[in-house]
Amino acid sequence: MSTIKKLRTDVAIVGGGIVGASAALALRRMGAAVVLLERDLCGSRSSGVNFGGVRRQGRPLSQLPLAQRAHRIWGQLPALLGTDGEYVRSGHFKIARSEADMAALERYRAMSSDFDLGLELISAARLRTQCPWLGTRAVGGSLCLEDGQANPRLVSPAFALAAQHAGAQVFERHKVEEVAHDGELFMVRAAHAQGTLEVQAPVLLNCAGAWAGAIASQFNETPPMTWRSPLMAVTEPVPHFMDWSLGVEGGGIYCRQVARGNLVLGGGTGISLDTERARAERDGIAMLAQQAVELLPVLRHAHIIRTWGGTEGYLPDREPVLGPSRTTPGLFHGFGFAGAGFQIGPAAGEVLAELARDGHTKTPIDAFAIERFDTHPAASDADGSPVSTVSTVFAVSTASAVFPT
Repeated sequence: MSTIKKLRTDVAIVGGGIVGASAALALRRMGAAVVLLERDLCGSRSSGVNFGGVRRQGRPLSQLPLAQRAHRIWGQLPALLGTDGEYVRSGHFKIARSEADMAALERYRAMSSDFDLGLELISAARLRTQCPWLGTRAVGGSLCLEDGQANPRLVSPAFALAAQHAGAQVFERHKVEEVAHDGELFMVRAAHAQGTLEVQAPVLLNCAGAWAGAIASQFNETPPMTWRSPLMAVTEPVPHFMDWSLGVEGGGIYCRQVARGNLVLGGGTGISLDTERARAERDGIAMLAQQAVELLPVLRHAHIIRTWGGTEGYLPDREPVLGPSRTTPGLFHGFGFAGAGFQIGPAAGEVLAELARDGHTKTPIDAFAIERFDTHPAASDADGSPVSTVSTVFAVSTASAVFPT
């Protein structure tokens, strides 16, 4: 017979990726009681299978305050998590393949000057001397020396483990099946092989990644999020020749070399088999290999030993949703990071924790408000109050919902 376990907590979090897990850790450091629910294993989805780039360079200006905050957190990983997650500030180099690309990089350096990224433009002549391993298509580029790389398979689960060690209740392999709000408390029901868990909390953080739109829609917010499976591969180890993590102006291939000598490559799109599975695609791998050799001729005879994909949520403007619900007090969203959430994830988690405790944050997040989309209008009851809809409809209180301090 299935058992039902019930818990009451200050904050419930759906999603154990880097955003949800870092929010859980930040909340515990604030003294809040936290329950985190993860459908699979924490950090096993996009947070754990991404490329591993930890970059600020190239982000929209709207994201740079968040990226700068995250940069400080990344510098404290050993003290915060008990591991460095193979994080190194190796430098991130964005390659220009034309004079137009160089002009775009120059404009970005000027526009981002207030954020002190330390961007350095490198000419073609210097590049040939400093980086003889680069292919001839590179005509220069922009270096952000303090950006870097890390191992997402280590970092993302480490945030969840640190949150658990700090006292958060973390429930893995708990698939959320129902979410409701009665005007005061959220009820989150999750299924597990050994029974059902019901969590009640005045605050709910929606950090469910590519699946977060389904939760938002239960509260009459349906952002136009689509799914995509980024394509990635790793080569056999080759003699170490490159410290920088590489990207290309205008998009395309990106790559980095790890200490063991393997090259981690990304670019293109894989195949989504269903809502939970994705895989690499033959033509995409062939294109990725061709671009890799063009960029790094030393890889001409290197073997690709593994390929993979994940499932990322993308919004039309490639910006995340980060902030309060427009319909339901106490509900806060953090999703839609468009394949670029690994670096800013820890800061997004801290912002969500501040919103849960204080109702506001000093980090600018207006650009990420869910109101920017023409989502479904909120339903209303007889007196015009907004309501949330799940399996049962409950009236929503207009009072702010933050956990007790």
